[in-house]
Amino acid sequence: MQIGFTTAAYVVAAVLFILSLGGLSGQESAKRAIWYGIVGMGLAVLATLFGPGAGNWLLSAVMIAGGGAIGWVIAKRVQMTEMPQLVAAMHSLVGLAAVFVGFNAQLELGRVTAAMAEGATEGFRGFAEVLTHKTAAELNMLQIEVFLGVFIGAVTFTGSVVAFGKLAGRIDGKPKKLPGGHMLNAAAAAGSLILGLLYCADIGPSVFWLVLITLLAFFIGWHLIMGIGGADMPVVVSMLNSYSGWAAAAIGFTLSNDLLIVTGALVGSSGAILSYIMCKAMNRNFVSVILGGFGGTTGPAAEIEGEQIAIDADGVASALNDADSVVIVPGYGMAVAQAQGAVSELTTKLRAAGKEVRFAIHPVAGRLPGHMNVLLAEARVPYDIVLEMDEINDDFPSTDVAIVIGSNDIVNPAAQEDPNSPIAGMPVLEVWKAKQVFVSKRGQGTGYSGIENPLFFKENTRMFYGDARESVNKLLPLLD
Repeated sequence: MQIGFTTAAYVVAAVLFILSLGGLSGQESAKRAIWYGIVGMGLAVLATLFGPGAGNWLLSAVMIAGGGAIGWVIAKRVQMTEMPQLVAAMHSLVGLAAVFVGFNAQLELGRVTAAMAEGATEGFRGFAEVLTHKTAAELNMLQIEVFLGVFIGAVTFTGSVVAFGKLAGRIDGKPKKLPGGHMLNAAAAAGSLILGLLYCADIGPSVFWLVLITLLAFFIGWHLIMGIGGADMPVVVSMLNSYSGWAAAAIGFTLSNDLLIVTGALVGSSGAILSYIMCKAMNRNFVSVILGGFGGTTGPAAEIEGEQIAIDADGVASALNDADSVVIVPGYGMAVAQAQGAVSELTTKLRAAGKEVRFAIHPVAGRLPGHMNVLLAEARVPYDIVLEMDEINDDFPSTDVAIVIGSNDIVNPAAQEDPNSPIAGMPVLEVWKAKQVFVSKRGQGTGYSGIENPLFFKENTRMFYGDARESVNKLLPLLD
Protein backbone atom coordinates (compact mmCIF):
# COMPACT_ATOMS: atom_id res chain seq x y z
CA MET A 1 0.00 0.00 0.00
CA GLN A 2 2.79 2.39 1.00
CA ILE A 3 4.79 1.57 -2.13
CA GLY A 4 1.72 2.07 -4.31
CA PHE A 5 1.02 5.50 -2.80
CA THR A 6 4.61 6.61 -3.28
CA THR A 7 4.69 5.42 -6.89
CA ALA A 8 1.38 7.16 -7.68
CA ALA A 9 2.59 10.39 -6.03
CA TYR A 10 5.82 10.26 -8.01
CA VAL A 11 3.91 9.83 -11.28
CA VAL A 12 1.68 12.83 -10.50
CA ALA A 13 4.74 14.91 -9.49
CA ALA A 14 6.55 13.97 -12.71
CA VAL A 15 3.52 15.03 -14.78
CA LEU A 16 3.40 18.35 -12.91
CA PHE A 17 7.11 18.92 -13.60
CA ILE A 18 6.56 18.29 -17.31
CA LEU A 19 3.60 20.70 -17.34
CA SER A 20 5.77 23.24 -15.53
CA LEU A 21 8.52 23.02 -18.14
CA GLY A 22 6.01 23.29 -20.94
CA GLY A 23 4.33 26.33 -19.40
CA LEU A 24 7.60 28.20 -19.00
CA SER A 25 7.84 28.50 -22.79
CA GLY A 26 5.34 31.38 -22.79
CA GLN A 27 5.08 34.54 -20.70
CA GLU A 28 1.34 34.25 -20.15
CA SER A 29 1.54 30.67 -18.88
CA ALA A 30 4.76 31.06 -16.85
CA LYS A 31 3.08 31.94 -13.53
CA ARG A 32 0.80 28.92 -13.73
CA ALA A 33 3.79 26.79 -14.68
CA ILE A 34 5.68 27.87 -11.56
CA TRP A 35 2.77 26.70 -9.40
CA TYR A 36 2.79 23.34 -11.17
CA GLY A 37 6.44 22.99 -10.18
CA ILE A 38 5.83 24.06 -6.58
CA VAL A 39 2.96 21.62 -6.10
CA GLY A 40 4.90 18.83 -7.81
CA MET A 41 7.94 19.36 -5.59
CA GLY A 42 5.80 19.53 -2.44
CA LEU A 43 4.11 16.27 -3.39
CA ALA A 44 7.48 14.64 -4.15
CA VAL A 45 8.90 15.65 -0.77
CA LEU A 46 5.87 14.34 1.12
CA ALA A 47 5.88 11.05 -0.80
CA THR A 48 9.57 10.58 -0.08
CA LEU A 49 9.21 11.38 3.63
CA PHE A 50 6.42 8.87 4.12
CA GLY A 51 7.58 6.34 1.53
CA PRO A 52 9.20 2.93 2.06
CA GLY A 53 12.38 2.96 4.13
CA ALA A 54 11.81 6.50 5.36
CA GLY A 55 12.76 7.49 8.88
CA ASN A 56 14.28 10.24 11.02
CA TRP A 57 11.17 12.36 10.48
CA LEU A 58 12.10 14.85 13.20
CA LEU A 59 15.55 15.45 11.69
CA SER A 60 14.02 15.65 8.21
CA ALA A 61 11.43 18.18 9.40
CA VAL A 62 14.13 20.31 11.03
CA MET A 63 16.28 20.25 7.89
CA ILE A 64 13.36 21.07 5.59
CA ALA A 65 12.24 23.91 7.85
CA GLY A 66 15.79 25.27 8.07
CA GLY A 67 16.38 25.04 4.33
CA GLY A 68 12.99 26.56 3.59
CA ALA A 69 13.65 29.48 5.93
CA ILE A 70 17.05 30.15 4.38
CA GLY A 71 15.55 29.96 0.89
CA TRP A 72 12.75 32.37 1.88
CA VAL A 73 15.18 34.93 3.28
CA ILE A 74 17.46 34.73 0.23
CA ALA A 75 14.53 34.98 -2.21
CA LYS A 76 13.19 38.07 -0.43
CA ARG A 77 16.56 39.79 -0.50
CA VAL A 78 17.64 38.96 -4.04
CA GLN A 79 16.82 41.61 -6.62
CA MET A 80 15.73 40.70 -10.14
CA THR A 81 19.13 41.88 -11.38
CA GLU A 82 20.77 39.25 -9.18
CA MET A 83 18.62 36.37 -10.42
CA PRO A 84 21.25 34.98 -12.86
CA GLN A 85 23.87 34.59 -10.13
CA LEU A 86 21.24 33.13 -7.78
CA VAL A 87 20.44 30.47 -10.38
CA ALA A 88 24.16 29.68 -10.70
CA ALA A 89 24.41 29.40 -6.91
CA MET A 90 21.47 26.99 -6.82
CA HIS A 91 23.16 24.84 -9.46
CA SER A 92 26.27 24.67 -7.27
CA LEU A 93 24.20 23.34 -4.37
CA VAL A 94 22.68 20.61 -6.55
CA GLY A 95 26.17 19.57 -7.63
CA LEU A 96 27.47 19.56 -4.07
CA ALA A 97 24.45 17.53 -2.91
CA ALA A 98 25.24 14.94 -5.59
CA VAL A 99 28.82 14.70 -4.29
CA PHE A 100 27.65 14.23 -0.68
CA VAL A 101 25.07 11.61 -1.63
CA GLY A 102 27.69 9.76 -3.65
CA PHE A 103 30.15 9.66 -0.77
CA ASN A 104 27.42 8.60 1.63
CA ALA A 105 26.43 5.79 -0.74
CA GLN A 106 30.05 4.63 -0.89
CA LEU A 107 30.40 4.67 2.91
CA GLU A 108 27.14 2.71 3.27
CA LEU A 109 28.29 0.29 0.58
CA GLY A 110 31.57 -0.27 2.42
CA ARG A 111 29.77 -0.84 5.71
CA VAL A 112 27.28 -3.29 4.22
CA THR A 113 29.94 -5.15 2.23
CA ALA A 114 32.09 -5.60 5.35
CA ALA A 115 29.10 -6.83 7.36
CA MET A 116 28.03 -9.26 4.64
CA ALA A 117 31.56 -10.67 4.49
CA GLU A 118 31.22 -11.50 8.20
CA GLY A 119 27.76 -13.01 7.67
CA ALA A 120 25.94 -10.20 9.51
CA THR A 121 23.08 -9.04 7.29
CA GLU A 122 20.51 -8.10 9.91
CA GLY A 123 19.76 -4.71 11.44
CA PHE A 124 20.18 -2.56 8.35
CA ARG A 125 17.56 0.05 7.49
CA GLY A 126 16.83 2.40 4.63
CA PHE A 127 19.43 2.57 1.88
CA ALA A 128 21.73 0.10 3.63
CA GLU A 129 18.96 -2.49 3.74
CA VAL A 130 18.40 -2.03 0.00
CA LEU A 131 22.08 -2.77 -0.59
CA THR A 132 21.83 -6.14 1.15
CA HIS A 133 19.42 -7.38 -1.52
CA LYS A 134 21.57 -6.38 -4.51
CA THR A 135 23.60 -8.85 -6.55
CA ALA A 136 27.32 -8.41 -7.21
CA ALA A 137 26.56 -7.06 -10.68
CA GLU A 138 24.05 -4.57 -9.24
CA LEU A 139 26.55 -3.41 -6.63
CA ASN A 140 29.11 -2.87 -9.37
CA MET A 141 26.57 -0.86 -11.35
CA LEU A 142 25.95 1.16 -8.19
CA GLN A 143 29.63 2.10 -8.11
CA ILE A 144 29.42 3.32 -11.72
CA GLU A 145 26.41 5.45 -10.77
CA VAL A 146 28.28 6.86 -7.76
CA PHE A 147 31.30 7.67 -9.93
CA LEU A 148 29.17 9.51 -12.49
CA GLY A 149 27.15 11.35 -9.85
CA VAL A 150 30.22 12.50 -7.93
CA PHE A 151 32.16 13.49 -11.06
CA ILE A 152 29.33 15.45 -12.70
CA GLY A 153 28.29 16.94 -9.37
CA ALA A 154 31.82 18.15 -8.57
CA VAL A 155 32.22 19.72 -12.04
CA THR A 156 28.84 21.41 -11.60
CA PHE A 157 29.74 22.71 -8.15
CA THR A 158 32.99 24.52 -8.93
CA GLY A 159 31.80 25.55 -12.39
CA SER A 160 28.68 27.12 -10.90
CA VAL A 161 30.70 28.89 -8.21
CA VAL A 162 32.89 30.47 -10.89
CA ALA A 163 29.80 31.39 -12.95
CA PHE A 164 28.30 32.99 -9.84
CA GLY A 165 31.48 34.99 -9.30
CA LYS A 166 31.58 36.22 -12.91
CA LEU A 167 27.89 37.12 -12.97
CA ALA A 168 28.16 38.93 -9.64
CA GLY A 169 31.24 40.85 -10.81
CA ARG A 170 33.47 39.25 -8.17
CA ILE A 171 35.55 37.46 -10.81
CA ASP A 172 36.85 39.11 -13.97
CA GLY A 173 34.56 38.25 -16.89
CA LYS A 174 37.48 37.82 -19.32
CA PRO A 175 38.40 34.20 -20.21
CA LYS A 176 41.44 32.94 -18.32
CA LYS A 177 43.26 29.61 -18.61
CA LEU A 178 46.32 28.13 -16.99
CA PRO A 179 49.32 27.31 -19.22
CA GLY A 180 48.36 24.21 -21.12
CA GLY A 181 44.75 25.29 -21.44
CA HIS A 182 42.54 22.56 -22.87
CA MET A 183 45.22 19.90 -22.42
CA LEU A 184 44.94 20.34 -18.65
CA ASN A 185 41.20 19.75 -18.82
CA ALA A 186 41.72 16.70 -21.03
CA ALA A 187 44.39 15.30 -18.71
CA ALA A 188 42.18 15.81 -15.67
CA ALA A 189 39.26 14.11 -17.44
CA ALA A 190 41.47 11.18 -18.47
CA GLY A 191 42.81 10.90 -14.93
CA SER A 192 39.27 10.87 -13.56
CA LEU A 193 38.33 8.07 -15.95
CA ILE A 194 41.34 5.96 -14.94
CA LEU A 195 40.59 6.50 -11.25
CA GLY A 196 36.95 5.67 -11.95
CA LEU A 197 37.97 2.33 -13.46
CA LEU A 198 40.12 1.59 -10.40
CA TYR A 199 37.24 2.55 -8.14
CA CYS A 200 34.64 0.44 -9.97
CA ALA A 201 37.03 -2.56 -10.13
CA ASP A 202 37.65 -2.38 -6.35
CA ILE A 203 41.39 -2.10 -6.89
CA GLY A 204 42.87 -0.34 -3.88
CA PRO A 205 41.14 2.04 -1.44
CA SER A 206 37.77 2.95 -2.98
CA VAL A 207 37.14 6.07 -0.89
CA PHE A 208 40.61 7.40 -1.69
CA TRP A 209 39.99 7.01 -5.43
CA LEU A 210 36.65 8.77 -5.03
CA VAL A 211 38.34 11.67 -3.23
CA LEU A 212 40.89 12.04 -6.03
CA ILE A 213 38.12 11.90 -8.64
CA THR A 214 36.30 14.67 -6.79
CA LEU A 215 39.39 16.87 -6.64
CA LEU A 216 40.08 16.44 -10.36
CA ALA A 217 36.43 17.17 -11.18
CA PHE A 218 36.57 20.27 -8.98
CA PHE A 219 39.54 21.45 -11.04
CA ILE A 220 37.80 20.72 -14.36
CA GLY A 221 34.71 22.70 -13.33
CA TRP A 222 36.80 25.65 -12.14
CA HIS A 223 39.19 25.76 -15.09
CA LEU A 224 36.49 25.07 -17.68
CA ILE A 225 34.27 28.00 -16.68
CA MET A 226 37.22 30.33 -16.01
CA GLY A 227 38.13 29.84 -19.68
CA ILE A 228 34.73 31.08 -20.90
CA GLY A 229 34.24 34.81 -21.45
CA GLY A 230 31.45 37.02 -20.19
CA ALA A 231 29.73 37.17 -23.59
CA ASP A 232 28.99 33.44 -23.33
CA MET A 233 27.90 33.47 -19.67
CA PRO A 234 24.15 33.08 -20.40
CA VAL A 235 24.95 29.85 -22.24
CA VAL A 236 27.15 28.73 -19.35
CA VAL A 237 24.31 29.14 -16.84
CA SER A 238 22.03 27.04 -19.04
CA MET A 239 24.78 24.45 -19.55
CA LEU A 240 25.40 24.17 -15.80
CA ASN A 241 21.67 23.73 -15.32
CA SER A 242 21.95 20.72 -17.62
CA TYR A 243 24.94 19.36 -15.68
CA SER A 244 23.06 19.64 -12.39
CA GLY A 245 20.18 17.68 -13.90
CA TRP A 246 22.40 14.83 -15.05
CA ALA A 247 24.10 14.75 -11.65
CA ALA A 248 20.69 14.45 -9.99
CA ALA A 249 19.67 11.68 -12.41
CA ALA A 250 22.84 9.71 -11.66
CA ILE A 251 22.18 9.98 -7.93
CA GLY A 252 18.57 8.96 -8.58
CA PHE A 253 19.87 5.67 -9.96
CA THR A 254 22.11 5.31 -6.91
CA LEU A 255 19.18 5.80 -4.52
CA SER A 256 16.75 3.80 -6.72
CA ASN A 257 14.50 6.88 -6.74
CA ASP A 258 12.44 6.93 -9.93
CA LEU A 259 11.26 10.52 -9.51
CA LEU A 260 14.80 11.82 -9.05
CA ILE A 261 15.82 10.00 -12.23
CA VAL A 262 12.91 11.48 -14.20
CA THR A 263 13.34 14.98 -12.78
CA GLY A 264 17.10 14.96 -13.33
CA ALA A 265 16.63 13.78 -16.91
CA LEU A 266 14.06 16.52 -17.54
CA VAL A 267 16.38 19.21 -16.18
CA GLY A 268 19.43 17.77 -17.94
CA SER A 269 17.80 17.43 -21.35
CA SER A 270 15.94 20.76 -21.24
CA GLY A 271 19.11 22.57 -20.14
CA ALA A 272 21.10 20.96 -22.95
CA ILE A 273 18.45 21.86 -25.52
CA LEU A 274 18.30 25.45 -24.27
CA SER A 275 22.10 25.71 -24.40
CA TYR A 276 22.07 24.49 -27.98
CA ILE A 277 19.32 26.93 -28.96
CA MET A 278 21.22 29.81 -27.37
CA CYS A 279 24.48 28.82 -29.07
CA LYS A 280 22.64 28.76 -32.37
CA ALA A 281 21.17 32.21 -31.66
CA MET A 282 24.66 33.52 -30.88
CA ASN A 283 26.25 31.70 -33.84
CA ARG A 284 28.45 29.86 -31.36
CA ASN A 285 29.65 26.29 -31.72
CA PHE A 286 28.00 24.30 -28.91
CA VAL A 287 31.01 22.03 -28.36
CA SER A 288 33.36 25.02 -28.45
CA VAL A 289 31.47 26.81 -25.69
CA ILE A 290 31.15 23.84 -23.34
CA LEU A 291 34.86 23.08 -23.76
CA GLY A 292 35.79 26.52 -22.50
CA GLY A 293 35.79 28.63 -25.64
CA PHE A 294 37.95 26.31 -27.75
CA GLY A 295 38.51 27.71 -31.23
CA GLY A 296 37.80 31.36 -30.48
CA THR A 297 38.81 34.21 -32.79
CA THR A 298 42.34 35.55 -32.79
CA GLY A 299 44.01 38.69 -34.05
CA PRO A 300 43.75 42.41 -33.28
CA ALA A 301 40.30 44.01 -33.13
CA ALA A 302 39.47 46.68 -35.69
CA GLU A 303 40.20 50.26 -34.69
CA ILE A 304 37.20 52.50 -34.03
CA GLU A 305 37.12 55.98 -35.52
CA GLY A 306 35.09 58.97 -34.38
CA GLU A 307 33.86 60.04 -30.98
CA GLN A 308 30.90 59.51 -28.72
CA ILE A 309 28.50 62.47 -28.90
CA ALA A 310 26.33 63.17 -25.88
CA ILE A 311 22.74 64.45 -25.93
CA ASP A 312 20.47 65.76 -23.18
CA ALA A 313 16.88 64.90 -22.29
CA ASP A 314 15.47 67.79 -24.34
CA GLY A 315 17.14 66.48 -27.50
CA VAL A 316 15.91 62.92 -26.99
CA ALA A 317 12.37 64.10 -26.16
CA SER A 318 12.28 66.28 -29.28
CA ALA A 319 13.22 63.32 -31.48
CA LEU A 320 10.60 61.12 -29.81
CA ASN A 321 7.92 63.76 -30.28
CA ASP A 322 8.68 63.88 -34.01
CA ALA A 323 8.92 60.10 -34.44
CA ASP A 324 6.17 57.82 -35.67
CA SER A 325 7.88 54.51 -34.86
CA VAL A 326 10.05 53.70 -31.84
CA VAL A 327 11.89 50.48 -30.95
CA ILE A 328 13.24 50.05 -27.43
CA VAL A 329 16.10 47.59 -26.82
CA PRO A 330 16.45 46.68 -23.12
CA GLY A 331 19.58 45.17 -21.63
CA TYR A 332 21.24 44.36 -18.34
CA GLY A 333 21.77 48.07 -17.62
CA MET A 334 17.99 48.51 -17.46
CA ALA A 335 17.84 45.72 -14.90
CA VAL A 336 20.64 47.23 -12.80
CA ALA A 337 18.91 50.64 -12.74
CA GLN A 338 15.51 49.03 -12.08
CA ALA A 339 14.25 51.19 -14.94
CA GLN A 340 11.55 48.83 -16.24
CA GLY A 341 8.79 50.80 -14.49
CA ALA A 342 9.92 54.09 -16.01
CA VAL A 343 10.28 52.43 -19.41
CA SER A 344 6.74 51.12 -19.11
CA GLU A 345 5.47 54.66 -18.39
CA LEU A 346 7.42 55.95 -21.37
CA THR A 347 5.83 53.29 -23.54
CA THR A 348 2.33 54.14 -22.33
CA LYS A 349 2.83 57.82 -23.01
CA LEU A 350 4.26 57.31 -26.49
CA ARG A 351 1.47 54.93 -27.48
CA ALA A 352 -1.13 57.35 -26.15
CA ALA A 353 0.33 59.91 -28.56
CA GLY A 354 -0.35 57.54 -31.46
CA LYS A 355 3.20 56.31 -31.96
CA GLU A 356 4.11 52.72 -32.72
CA VAL A 357 6.26 51.42 -29.89
CA ARG A 358 7.81 47.96 -29.81
CA PHE A 359 10.51 46.16 -27.84
CA ALA A 360 13.33 44.17 -29.43
CA ILE A 361 14.58 41.26 -27.32
CA HIS A 362 17.81 39.46 -28.11
CA PRO A 363 17.90 35.75 -27.12
CA VAL A 364 20.70 36.40 -24.63
CA ALA A 365 19.76 39.91 -23.45
CA GLY A 366 20.63 40.31 -19.79
CA ARG A 367 22.51 37.52 -18.07
CA LEU A 368 19.89 34.82 -18.20
CA PRO A 369 17.51 33.59 -20.91
CA GLY A 370 14.21 35.46 -20.61
CA HIS A 371 15.68 38.03 -18.22
CA MET A 372 14.28 41.03 -20.11
CA ASN A 373 10.92 39.38 -20.73
CA VAL A 374 10.45 38.88 -17.00
CA LEU A 375 11.35 42.48 -16.21
CA LEU A 376 8.96 43.87 -18.83
CA ALA A 377 6.17 41.56 -17.70
CA GLU A 378 6.78 42.75 -14.13
CA ALA A 379 6.32 46.34 -15.36
CA ARG A 380 3.11 45.33 -17.21
CA VAL A 381 4.40 45.99 -20.71
CA PRO A 382 1.92 44.32 -23.13
CA TYR A 383 3.16 40.97 -24.41
CA ASP A 384 2.17 41.69 -28.00
CA ILE A 385 4.67 44.53 -28.45
CA VAL A 386 7.61 42.53 -27.06
CA LEU A 387 9.25 40.90 -30.10
CA GLU A 388 12.16 38.53 -30.57
CA MET A 389 15.20 39.49 -32.65
CA ASP A 390 14.13 37.51 -35.73
CA GLU A 391 10.72 39.19 -35.68
CA ILE A 392 11.95 42.78 -35.62
CA ASN A 393 15.48 42.97 -37.03
CA ASP A 394 14.29 43.67 -40.57
CA ASP A 395 12.21 46.64 -39.33
CA PHE A 396 15.06 48.82 -38.09
CA PRO A 397 15.67 50.57 -41.46
CA SER A 398 12.09 51.90 -41.32
CA THR A 399 12.30 52.84 -37.62
CA ASP A 400 12.50 56.52 -36.72
CA VAL A 401 14.06 56.15 -33.27
CA ALA A 402 15.79 53.22 -31.60
CA ILE A 403 16.42 53.57 -27.87
CA VAL A 404 19.04 51.27 -26.39
CA ILE A 405 18.76 51.01 -22.61
CA GLY A 406 21.73 49.38 -20.99
CA SER A 407 22.65 47.02 -23.83
CA ASN A 408 26.08 46.60 -25.36
CA ASP A 409 27.12 43.28 -26.90
CA ILE A 410 23.69 42.46 -28.37
CA VAL A 411 23.69 45.69 -30.43
CA ASN A 412 27.38 45.66 -31.34
CA PRO A 413 27.98 45.95 -35.13
CA ALA A 414 31.47 44.52 -34.64
CA ALA A 415 29.79 41.12 -34.66
CA GLN A 416 29.17 41.67 -38.38
CA GLU A 417 31.99 44.03 -39.30
CA ASP A 418 35.06 42.75 -37.41
CA PRO A 419 36.09 39.11 -38.01
CA ASN A 420 38.60 39.37 -35.13
CA SER A 421 36.00 40.47 -32.59
CA PRO A 422 35.30 37.95 -29.75
CA ILE A 423 31.63 38.13 -30.80
CA ALA A 424 32.29 37.83 -34.55
CA GLY A 425 29.40 36.10 -36.29
CA MET A 426 27.01 36.51 -33.40
CA PRO A 427 23.55 37.64 -34.59
CA VAL A 428 22.82 41.07 -33.11
CA LEU A 429 20.01 43.62 -33.15
CA GLU A 430 20.83 45.93 -36.05
CA VAL A 431 19.79 49.15 -34.29
CA TRP A 432 22.35 51.26 -36.21
CA LYS A 433 20.12 50.95 -39.26
CA ALA A 434 17.43 53.09 -37.59
CA LYS A 435 17.27 56.77 -38.53
CA GLN A 436 18.27 57.87 -35.02
CA VAL A 437 19.75 55.85 -32.17
CA PHE A 438 19.87 56.96 -28.53
CA VAL A 439 21.92 54.92 -26.09
CA SER A 440 21.12 55.24 -22.39
CA LYS A 441 24.33 54.39 -20.58
CA ARG A 442 26.04 55.30 -17.30
CA GLY A 443 29.38 56.15 -18.88
CA GLN A 444 31.81 55.35 -21.68
CA GLY A 445 32.91 51.97 -20.37
CA THR A 446 32.67 48.71 -22.30
CA GLY A 447 30.03 46.06 -21.71
CA TYR A 448 30.19 42.97 -19.53
CA SER A 449 32.37 41.10 -21.98
CA GLY A 450 34.83 44.02 -22.18
CA ILE A 451 34.30 44.65 -25.92
CA GLU A 452 34.23 48.20 -27.32
CA ASN A 453 31.09 49.00 -29.33
CA PRO A 454 31.41 50.92 -32.65
CA LEU A 455 27.67 51.71 -32.43
CA PHE A 456 28.43 54.44 -29.89
CA PHE A 457 30.65 56.23 -32.43
CA LYS A 458 28.32 56.19 -35.44
CA GLU A 459 26.97 59.43 -36.92
CA ASN A 460 23.31 58.64 -36.20
CA THR A 461 23.99 57.64 -32.58
CA ARG A 462 23.81 59.93 -29.55
CA MET A 463 24.79 58.97 -26.02
CA PHE A 464 22.20 59.72 -23.33
CA TYR A 465 24.45 59.41 -20.27
CA GLY A 466 23.19 58.77 -16.78
CA ASP A 467 21.27 56.27 -14.66
CA ALA A 468 18.68 54.64 -16.93
CA ARG A 469 15.71 55.15 -14.60
CA GLU A 470 16.57 58.78 -13.92
CA SER A 471 17.20 59.43 -17.63
CA VAL A 472 13.84 57.97 -18.70
CA ASN A 473 12.03 59.83 -15.93
CA LYS A 474 13.51 63.09 -17.26
CA LEU A 475 11.93 62.38 -20.64
CA LEU A 476 8.37 61.82 -19.39
CA PRO A 477 7.39 65.45 -18.67
CA LEU A 478 8.99 66.60 -21.94
CA LEU A 479 6.86 64.42 -24.21
CA ASP A 480 3.81 65.81 -26.00
